[in-house]
Amino acid sequence: MSVRAIVMDIEGTTSSIDFVHKVLFPYAARELPDFVRSHSSDREVLQLLDEARIEAGEASANTERVIEILAKWIEQDRKAGSLKALQGLVWESGYRDGDFTGHVYPDVAPNMKNWVENGIALYVYSSGSVQAQKLLFAHSAAGDLRPFIRGYFDTRTGHKRDASSYRRIAQSLQLTPSQILFLSDTAAELDAATEAGMQTIQLARDKNVVRGAHTMVADFDAISVASVDTE
Repeated sequence: MSVRAIVMDIEGTTSSIDFVHKVLFPYAARELPDFVRSHSSDREVLQLLDEARIEAGEASANTERVIEILAKWIEQDRKAGSLKALQGLVWESGYRDGDFTGHVYPDVAPNMKNWVENGIALYVYSSGSVQAQKLLFAHSAAGDLRPFIRGYFDTRTGHKRDASSYRRIAQSLQLTPSQILFLSDTAAELDAATEAGMQTIQLARDKNVVRGAHTMVADFDAISVASVDTE
């Protein structure tokens, strides 16, 4: 049985961890307050501010207080749904204004194209929101890579270190787990995918990657899909 789909992590796999933590997160932290103030009458932003109030347990908080709450959540790296969505809106503005482009490693786009041309469906599974994922690949330094990607998964599917999340992905793709190859730099995520029955390869783009019990490669160029086929 051959690999029919590849599911890719983002940070440390398709894109630099530094891009997320040294470009995207600081940009959102810096720009979010003024963005909220200038868009506080927009329906989508109003709804997200209300969600933040509920998540914070401060239903009567005014806009400035919600901004303070959001700033604290950013410092704490809290995975609040309202914050993620607002960050996505801020990043969308940044991408559109050309403040930055989405980082992808040089080997990513050519291999994505090759895999798709060879009949393999590509998907993304990241802790970042689907919105943030699409923005990164739409505005990547290699151009718009969305035509190569058939679908996206985020933590609404489940925690990336839980085997049940990967079973849900396989079920949604209408494939058996063994037909799917999962690519990530994180051993615990790969362990969960293996437990679910997926094939796995660990990316070691960073010398500090903690090695797991998985095939390890330096980049996408070193991945031979044929080598991970199963009979």
